[in-house]
Amino acid sequence: MSRNDAFRALDRQESLRLLAKTPVGRVVYTRQALPAVLPVNFSLDTDASVLLLTSPDSDLVRAIDGVVVAFEADEFDASTRSGWSVVVTGRATVVTDRAEHKRLSQAGPTSWMPLREAVFVRIEAEMVTGRELNGARGDR
Repeated sequence: MSRNDAFRALDRQESLRLLAKTPVGRVVYTRQALPAVLPVNFSLDTDASVLLLTSPDSDLVRAIDGVVVAFEADEFDASTRSGWSVVVTGRATVVTDRAEHKRLSQAGPTSWMPLREAVFVRIEAEMVTGRELNGARGDR
């Protein structure tokens, strides 16, 4: 297998299908002018946007509301050197519409952390990229 055979770019639909199968990803954003990464549980909404549920006074909400961020999730098997990675890039916004908040309370993600109050954060899927590795062998 050549190096090029081991790598495959994924289209938007395939990337979203894989993303929907994993419960945890990472939000990539800027904190104090430096890159920051935070693992979070999430779900996908019907429009393919990434949904987070968190505390309204969290540092994450203050840092990303109204800002373009990246969201990444993946699954890899080190023993077979195979797996996939998907990145969603788009604007993050706190959901403020009451009807939408109510809908997401039924269909959206649940927090893995105990929350007294909660807000949903939506990351629009403006750009979706994915890649798959299929058992690449290292040349050493």
